[in-house]
Amino acid sequence: MTRNTPTHLALAATLALGLAGTAHAVEYGTLDTAASRVGFRYTQMGVTLDGQFKQFSAQLRFDPARPEAASTTVEVPLAGIDTGSPEGDDEVKAKTWFDTANHPVARFVSSAVKPLGNNRFEVSGELSIKGKRRPVSFPVTYTPGTPTATFTGTLPLRRGDFAIGEGDWASFDIVANNVEVAFHFVAKPLAQ
Repeated sequence: MTRNTPTHLALAATLALGLAGTAHAVEYGTLDTAASRVGFRYTQMGVTLDGQFKQFSAQLRFDPARPEAASTTVEVPLAGIDTGSPEGDDEVKAKTWFDTANHPVARFVSSAVKPLGNNRFEVSGELSIKGKRRPVSFPVTYTPGTPTATFTGTLPLRRGDFAIGEGDWASFDIVANNVEVAFHFVAKPLAQ
């Protein structure tokens, strides 16, 4: 990877990412991918850079009256990364970074949702990137609406936990270890 090319992640699902809410009569279960987004922020050579994932999907279930029962699975095809540079996009697909030939998808599967009050929740689950699985927890804000609702949040992670940046890139002096995966999901109600 050259020094001026961005690297990284997400997901988180990247993103990433779990869902939840408060009392409302609608159950959400369909992601509007055209209106949603998954991005990431990292630091390279002391400069903060942003990127995004052009493709992602999510299976979700969220009933604002029963947020603890919410669940989601988010999948992010890593080849759809946009680092802001075609050279950077190609580099992060290599074996030393995401190794998309062998690990094409990052996946988050929720396991628990804990209400924090004021339409905020802590979502916990397992994040899988590059064959590595790690437990993660992060805050999500639910904003009710008609006919859609939004779920926004940021998932902090360390690229070293997922072997993203191997060999010469395993050091964090050029590309920092900390990465933030930010998401904004727009959800539609389940068909009645």
